[in-house]
Amino acid sequence: MSRKTITTRHQAVSCDVCGRTLLRGEHSEPFLAGGSRRLVCELCTQRATHEGWIREGLGDAAGSRGQGRERRGSLLRRLRRREGTPRTPSPTTLSGGPSETAPLMDEWPADDLDPLAEPAYMETAPAPAPAPSAAQAKASRLEVEIERVNRTVHAVPTNTQMKLERALEIFNRSDAPQRVSGIARSLGAPVVAVRPSITEGSIVSIVVAWELCWYRYEVDLADEASGVRLMAQGAELDELPVEEQTANAAADERGGLVMAA
Repeated sequence: MSRKTITTRHQAVSCDVCGRTLLRGEHSEPFLAGGSRRLVCELCTQRATHEGWIREGLGDAAGSRGQGRERRGSLLRRLRRREGTPRTPSPTTLSGGPSETAPLMDEWPADDLDPLAEPAYMETAPAPAPAPSAAQAKASRLEVEIERVNRTVHAVPTNTQMKLERALEIFNRSDAPQRVSGIARSLGAPVVAVRPSITEGSIVSIVVAWELCWYRYEVDLADEASGVRLMAQGAELDELPVEEQTANAAADERGGLVMAA
């Protein structure tokens, strides 16, 4: 009995992606890459697509879609072509449908939007104001300081009697009259001595004294915003000098002070 040799006609096909030789029964998929035809196994089709290879038979369809999109043009160019052209009402508008000012879906395809076109509603932010120079800032601070000094100087009266009356006005606007009226209800009317300072031209001293206690206040006419300051207090009249025990003002029933006639 003679032996017969059986040979198979199987052409070896290798995958152009992974380089593996395809087994019998496996099918290869043709792709186009770089103008040449490539064979890809079924396991590497996704990898070939990711690399930008085009499956054979789909190249013409992709090209026709790209050409059609180029023919349609961008949204910005289409809007410019429509300027000056009257718009004809659509059948839906005549029949009571959407208003003609509302764009239809087929007139505004999302894939035609130009991502590089600047939106019409965007406005340019105003330029920031230039910062003042060092010389201008220094001049401005100098003007403010001069104005403050002039206002302070003019606010201080030059006459002694006017100084005392101005100091009593500031005293009566403070909370000090409440203390004076409260103590006066128990100890009677106080002795009030108002004297200008010997060393400070804008300082006025106000002493309110009873037999059992006394208070010395101070008012700075150059800084009226600071109000009345309580400088000292005591329990014996002998602690005060003679001039501060000599009354030249009086207190009313509400604790307000007035110069004596």
